[in-house]
Amino acid sequence: MSIFADDIVRFSSVLKIAYNFLAGRDYLKRKKFREKKKLISVALPFSDLAFATGGIPVFPIRMETLEINKYLVYLGSASSIFGWKKVSDFLGFIKSSGISELSKTVDKIIDDAIDTINRKYNEVYDLGIESGISSDFCYGIKSLYGMHVSKGKNCDAVLNFTIRCSAYNKYLESLKTIAHPPEQVWVDIPPRDIGDASEILMDNISRAITQLENLTGITCSDNRLREHFQIGNQVKKSYKTILYEIGTSDFYPCNPATFAEILVLLNHTFQDYNSNAQRYAENMNHLVSEMKDRIKKGIGMDVSKMPKILVTPMFGGYEPEITEIIYKLGGRALYADWEMLLLLEEIDVSRNSNPIEEYAKYLMNATSNGIGCDNDTLTNSYLRNAKQMNADGLIFIQLFGCHSVSNCYAMLREKIRRELEIPTTALTFNKIGENIEQVKTRLGAFMEMF
Repeated sequence: MSIFADDIVRFSSVLKIAYNFLAGRDYLKRKKFREKKKLISVALPFSDLAFATGGIPVFPIRMETLEINKYLVYLGSASSIFGWKKVSDFLGFIKSSGISELSKTVDKIIDDAIDTINRKYNEVYDLGIESGISSDFCYGIKSLYGMHVSKGKNCDAVLNFTIRCSAYNKYLESLKTIAHPPEQVWVDIPPRDIGDASEILMDNISRAITQLENLTGITCSDNRLREHFQIGNQVKKSYKTILYEIGTSDFYPCNPATFAEILVLLNHTFQDYNSNAQRYAENMNHLVSEMKDRIKKGIGMDVSKMPKILVTPMFGGYEPEITEIIYKLGGRALYADWEMLLLLEEIDVSRNSNPIEEYAKYLMNATSNGIGCDNDTLTNSYLRNAKQMNADGLIFIQLFGCHSVSNCYAMLREKIRRELEIPTTALTFNKIGENIEQVKTRLGAFMEMF
């Protein structure tokens, strides 16, 4: 029986976000073939320019045929008639009815939703290896390559942002070698904000906008950019509220395993806003409202005695079982990668601002002070986030094949020992589902410290 189902089915906003992620293939096909929209592949939360120029950003795994539980398909159809709130209320009633067979059906809906994403990640990872990507690359890069081998031909362009990871930048170059490659749109971000770096970045953004305009046939005015940034700011504000106001509180609107799974879902979907920015912003705002309403009514769980365990980084790959293991050992897992990399910072949308300049400031800040151009800066961003979330412990994911992030753990551990005095441990990761028993053993020893 799922430890998440009891709570998740009572959040209609979570059901909507999960459904829009899993049912992305049909939505994207309709946009491409009926509405003649251009699909723009994105990875990491860099979808802004695609939205602003009238394209449809898509994190490519959403073009895969995901095995959606048939009942979730029925719920999606029912929601168009009755609305997701009534669907959620109905599922909550079933869970409370005590009818075991109906309850198991709801559990299976949620379990399938979680498991199908993880299975598909492993499938595209295997495809990336079979297609000849270097074995030296990490899980995340191999998976991204496999996604493009499988579905890249469906995209009209891929929007590439260079970051501190040299392997990631090599992967972006390798997309040119895939059969029927999409058009390459590049935004080269200078590694440091020195000299004329800001002007260079603004020029690079402007060129990318022009290239996307030529592709979509839609002119991207300053007002159009501001309008999208304003929607993005709403999303980021909701995201931060969930992380800080609710995530660090002593009372959760659900059990902490459910809360952690919601954070995982947001990590996945924030990359492309489920290809519909306005809808995603509304769902995020609704999620915050649902959480606050449950807390106000005293519905949820007292977590004041459960240590807050910050698990990071997860964007390159992580073991999903960590969430449940930590919960069973008495802790609560928190995932905050996009905040840690400063990708949840709002963009100035005031009338007199230059939106391209403000976007360049946003990207430069994330590059210089978030993911950083050196290990000292990168470890400072992890340290800063652990302080802000008042973490009681930190679990660092060391990816096999990662030469840009995983090698900073020794420095990070020393900084945390010296400045925060909280326990830390590192878990090695190669592929989802491998070495589960070893993970349990390491986490068991780690949680005993509390």
